[in-house]
Amino acid sequence: MTVIQNRNFPNERDLYAANDVLIKNCTFQGEEDGESALKEAKNVKLENCLMALRYPLWHDENVELCDVTMTDTCRAALWYTDGLTVQNSRLFGIKALRECNRAVISASQIKSPEFGWKSHFVTLKDTEIESEYLFLLATDLHLDGVRFQGKYSFQYVENVTIENSVLDTKDAFWHSKNVTVKNSVVKGEYLAWYSENLALINCKIIGTQPLCYCKGLKLIDCEMVDTDFSFEYSEVEACVRGTILSVKNPRAGKIVADGIADLIYTDDSKYRCECEICVRKSA
Repeated sequence: MTVIQNRNFPNERDLYAANDVLIKNCTFQGEEDGESALKEAKNVKLENCLMALRYPLWHDENVELCDVTMTDTCRAALWYTDGLTVQNSRLFGIKALRECNRAVISASQIKSPEFGWKSHFVTLKDTEIESEYLFLLATDLHLDGVRFQGKYSFQYVENVTIENSVLDTKDAFWHSKNVTVKNSVVKGEYLAWYSENLALINCKIIGTQPLCYCKGLKLIDCEMVDTDFSFEYSEVEACVRGTILSVKNPRAGKIVADGIADLIYTDDSKYRCECEICVRKSA
């Protein structure tokens, strides 16, 4: 493997189609404002580098980033790349990851609106992330030990597992399919409307009007806080610890809880609501 170190690359396609190269202690910045520094590269490792120019890693194969900082001017950094490992790095540019396959990101910080769109087989481990639209239309995701803050996350995703994480979000999991969330906190508004086969296991769910219009919804040993108008028109099997603030027009299934402060059935319901409601008796 060729080693390149202690250099700056400010020009257009400075390392275009690089192959089998280790880049150490280098920068990608300058008035030349060059784009696409490592486009069409293969078997590339970057260590302790600073990247401040646009589109540096497109159409690449087998890329490893270790202690790399991508500034907010490093826009659309990782697109169409297959085989990506990111460790102890900072991805701060908009649209940092898109249409990538087989990516593993760990011990990193991400601040990137529109992160992860149309990407597949992505793992996030022990990572903090801020994003307005996270993982739109992505599939085969695994998140463990992730702290997320943002808005419209995981819309139209499929085949997702999330565990030991905190999601401070809004409109999460809309139109999602085959998602399992374990041992996590999910805070936000309008959680998971129109989802299919969503399972929440030992989770704390916080926020207004969650889990409506769902199919195949399961809650196992969960807690629900400030969740008014829950489960409207959903097919649900739920086992909840504590009291649910209110349940409105659940369509089918069974809901078991220690208490339901307000159970709402309206005369103008669009569907027959035949869900079984069970409130546990106190000892």
